Amino acid sequence: MQKMSTLIQWAKVAVIDVGASRVLYEKLYTFRGDNDEAWDHARMFVSREVRAALAAALAPAQATAAAPIGLAVFEFELEDNSAAPASGLAGSDAAYLADVTSGVRDRLAQSGRYRLVDTTGATAEPVKARALRDCNGCEAAVAQQLGADQSLIGVIRRVSRTEYTVGFQVRDARSGAVVSRGDSGLRMGADYSWTRGAIHLIGDRLLEGGAQR
Repeated sequence: MQKMSTLIQWAKVAVIDVGASRVLYEKLYTFRGDNDEAWDHARMFVSREVRAALAAALAPAQATAAAPIGLAVFEFELEDNSAAPASGLAGSDAAYLADVTSGVRDRLAQSGRYRLVDTTGATAEPVKARALRDCNGCEAAVAQQLGADQSLIGVIRRVSRTEYTVGFQVRDARSGAVVSRGDSGLRMGADYSWTRGAIHLIGDRLLEGGAQR
């Protein structure tokens, strides 16, 4: 505020986006009067104009931010490092992995941040063999073919019958670059606790931490 005389005041307003280091709005206002009524009138007028200008300036960015990311969530895979792993995927393991995948997909869909892309049409051999974790990022290209923006693969690593870890990795479907990853570290619990551990990890590292576009 700058008082030019007993009747004329100047008010310079600037709104700055500190993250982007840019000025969103800037204007010099003048008004007359030096009593409570004049100051209240100036305050309401400036506030109304600033809010209207910011609403117009931020609307496109907010609309873009609100658009959900198309995410291809592939079936979780099992890496069995226990002392005597069974050959192939046991029926109970397959059921538990299906529960993990379903639980993670539900958690991501409920967040509103992601639009889940159906992966049942993926025919690549690493998808069918549940070996995406060893294909050096090929899941990104598969996700792009499905029309997704990003891919997510997850792995349950069984250390013993009562110890396991959970890991996930998200890649940009176009570039193949890793945009988010997480690992739970060693967790205690029987096989049926895999889902709880995976959902917690996704919520903590991906949804709370935030994946880049």
